[in-house]
Amino acid sequence: MKHSIALVTGATSGLGHAAARLLAEEGWGETIVTGRSLARVKETAAQLATETRKQVFTPLELELDAPSSVQSALATLVKRGQPIDFLLLNAGLVPFKKRVLTADGVEASQAPLIGHHQLTVGLLRANLLSPDARIVIAGAEPARGGVPMFKYTDLPAFADKYHQGDRTAAVEALIHNGPNVKYVPNNAYADAKLIIAWWTAALARRLPSGMAVYAVSPGGATATKVVRSAGWALRHIFIPIVNLIPGMNQTPETAARRYLQASEFGTDVSGQFFASAQGKFSGPIEVQRHPHLHDRASQEAAWQAVVKVSGVDFTSLKPASQP
Repeated sequence: MKHSIALVTGATSGLGHAAARLLAEEGWGETIVTGRSLARVKETAAQLATETRKQVFTPLELELDAPSSVQSALATLVKRGQPIDFLLLNAGLVPFKKRVLTADGVEASQAPLIGHHQLTVGLLRANLLSPDARIVIAGAEPARGGVPMFKYTDLPAFADKYHQGDRTAAVEALIHNGPNVKYVPNNAYADAKLIIAWWTAALARRLPSGMAVYAVSPGGATATKVVRSAGWALRHIFIPIVNLIPGMNQTPETAARRYLQASEFGTDVSGQFFASAQGKFSGPIEVQRHPHLHDRASQEAAWQAVVKVSGVDFTSLKPASQP
């Protein structure tokens, strides 16, 4: 893969900011950095240029919660006409104590995936991803399971109980956090990250043969703004305990390096979810092989639900003979 043009969402702070800085240090020719406010992302680009002493950062306004903002960003990228080699879908949100919905009725922690889907499909449709492009989307350890205080929904059981076995309708209900979904912030986050893992697998089956996509958990990195909306117990009990346990936390730079590591992976592991080993939040990443992550029916249900909620579909560009 060429180290020419990268695009990083959510780059104004935290892991996105760290990833953008690392890309410059590793010799990428240009990194497009995005944020909700054009003024703020211009400041970020200038700050990154100062930190790295490299004038390789291009600011782009992008609010993933607003389809009009995604379309405006896409229009700007189409006008540029330069294909992207590495698309880092980093922006995310830990849910608020009380349920928050976007203007389109999407639960706040689910909203970044909807915007990322619109952006990714828009780039694919416009031929603005290079033939061997790599796409990395931020996952999280709770999608794997076994994380204290986080529990994802048993989708088949939920679909059977409330949606006559229709998993697409069940995923759509999780995205909207209703009906029949009790709002528990940490569980909503686990569901959001599990849906991301499933969406990644489904997207991999639709990409042209040279491209690849991976969901990557950055692992524990509490020195970021991602937990600003988290509940009291998570911020004042769980995180302080994690910070005291060796190997359970890491710097934003170390966490962001996982994204860059994945950008060099091959097409043979496209669609996989990479995270820490069971019971850890730092260290090497590995493919997660838990059965619920590899349930193709759930993967396709997640894809179809995201398509329905976002209003944006993508027809596979792979030959019919490919899986």
